[in-house]
This record gives sequence, C-alpha cells and structure tokens, in this order.
Amino acid sequence: MAIPGPAHTSLVRKQMDTMAPTRPTELQESTSPADLQEPTSPAQLRQQAGPTDLQKPIRPTALQKRRVSLTAGPTAPGIARGQVRATIVAWDIPVEESVAILLTSELVTNAVMHEAGETIDLVITCGYGQLGVDVHDTSCELPVPVDGPPDAETGRGLVLVASLSSSWGYYRTPTGKAVYFTLAFASDGGKDDTREA
Repeated sequence: MAIPGPAHTSLVRKQMDTMAPTRPTELQESTSPADLQEPTSPAQLRQQAGPTDLQKPIRPTALQKRRVSLTAGPTAPGIARGQVRATIVAWDIPVEESVAILLTSELVTNAVMHEAGETIDLVITCGYGQLGVDVHDTSCELPVPVDGPPDAETGRGLVLVASLSSSWGYYRTPTGKAVYFTLAFASDGGKDDTREA
C-alpha cells in the first residue's frame, strides 16, 4: 500500500478546500451564561439570523445533479427551459439565465427532431465552477455544426451553442447519444465563493 506523498496531499487538500463550506476564522468566546442560552422560538431564530440569511438559497459547493424525462414532442423544449430556469433559481447558480435557457432549447429541439423513441432525458448538473446541461436521446446520428447562410431557418443551433457556451460536445450512450454544454459561473464581483471557477 502506497503512502500518499506531499503532491497527493496537496491535491486532496485543494479539492477539499474548494468543496468545503466557508468556516469562521475566529472563535468567539462567550462571556456570560446568558450568551450560552439557545433561542427557543422561531422568531428569536429569525431575529438572530437576519431576514436575508433565511431566505437566500444555498449554492451547491459539490456536484449536484437533476434528471428529468421529457416526452419527445413539441412541448419538450418549453418544459426543458422551465426546468433549467427553476434549477438556476433554486440552486442560486451564477450564470446568465437567458443564455442557459436558449442553449437548452436548442439542444432539446435537436433531440426532438432526431428522436426515434418517445422520451428524451434532460440532465442538469452544477458544481466545480460550472452549470452543465446534457440532453440524452436514442438517435445514433452524431451532431454536426453547420455554418449555413444567415437566412436559413434551421441548421445553425449548434453553432450558437458553440459560440455562447464555455464548452460543448457529445458522447455516445448505451441507448444512443447525449449532447451537452457547460456555462462557467459568472464572477460575483468580489463576493467570497467556495467553488473553483
């Protein structure tokens, strides 16, 4: 059995530091027995926490994943947009919501057009400094970006995905393929963020 060396330890420490929640750096000493009493009523808890502390959603510091099955049809892109919007809000993900929704709509629309089965799967992930959206379908036809003429009604969706996302791609699955994009977290303007961008 190998003993982890300093390089391994620093890598593990770096990973732990990026995933661990922020902790206070100073301990506060209690000076009286009254300070040690815990509040008992919800009103006292709200007063101590402050109004914004209880209402602000907590962003995930480790990988979070949400999977939704959609009926492959004309309503799938709209439902997928709603799922991505709700996830961004619920997880307080610092990405451009309109871009995430637009790119999701492009991928789901493509999947519906090429889907041979009845359902497609939408997988939304968040962590490690990025939002990820994967769209799974049963088609084995691999996506190819087409740089068509400006007046073309179809064929430019993947070019749009490639230009607006941090990264995009596809991979084969046992049942077909998945096409994905990622969006890097936006800067919080100096706010402390425990996630690595």
